[in-house]
Amino acid sequence: MAAWLVLVAGAVLLAGEAWAEDASLSAPASLSSAQIVEQMQRHNQARAEDMKHYQSVRHYQVEYRGFPHKFAASMDVEVNYDAKSGKSFRFLAQSGSKGLCEKVLKRAVESEREAQQDKGATALTPENYRFQLAGSESLRGRPTYILAVEPRVKSKFLYQGKIWVDAADFALAKIEAEPARNPSFWISRTLIRQTYAKTGDFWLPEQNRSETKVRIGGTAVFTIDYGSYQIASNASH
Repeated sequence: MAAWLVLVAGAVLLAGEAWAEDASLSAPASLSSAQIVEQMQRHNQARAEDMKHYQSVRHYQVEYRGFPHKFAASMDVEVNYDAKSGKSFRFLAQSGSKGLCEKVLKRAVESEREAQQDKGATALTPENYRFQLAGSESLRGRPTYILAVEPRVKSKFLYQGKIWVDAADFALAKIEAEPARNPSFWISRTLIRQTYAKTGDFWLPEQNRSETKVRIGGTAVFTIDYGSYQIASNASH
């Protein structure tokens, strides 16, 4: 269970970073899935180049409920992103089950740290995924495209499901999915939900919730609240 939660957290954390662009909030234009993805990639690259630094304090939490046991743990982590050196993490506080802190929460952080070395393998690109337009809807008052995503390979770090793409900024706004590959017989299903919010000109992860059902009984819920961001861009310096 602990190892699987680490994989789920790593997959979702790599799904997106910080993207932004000024644009009108008109209704979605009639674009194909290929055109939407191309716009995402182009804008993402430009926005990534504009991001210089950000800092936030994340709150990690994991809870396992299975008769007759219940375990929980939480951890606060300061995250600093620098365009040149990537992300660094500083553990601030922890509480609850020491085993869950060590085997799940700290390992989730370590997985994200290590995954920085090969972002291309998990990026939301045509090289890793097939995309199909599934519709459009308003999300928090903003028009979005809905795309069905299917991984080209059954990697434990990729996922399958749906993504919501902001139609004005072409930024990732929400993910609802499950891992592309289940690495353990003991796991029956894992559902992932990640949301993003616009801070200033940038879209950044807001919250992640992963719920894992264990075959022999019990449910593990892993959440990350990303907190507020202090952002510095190249345009502001």
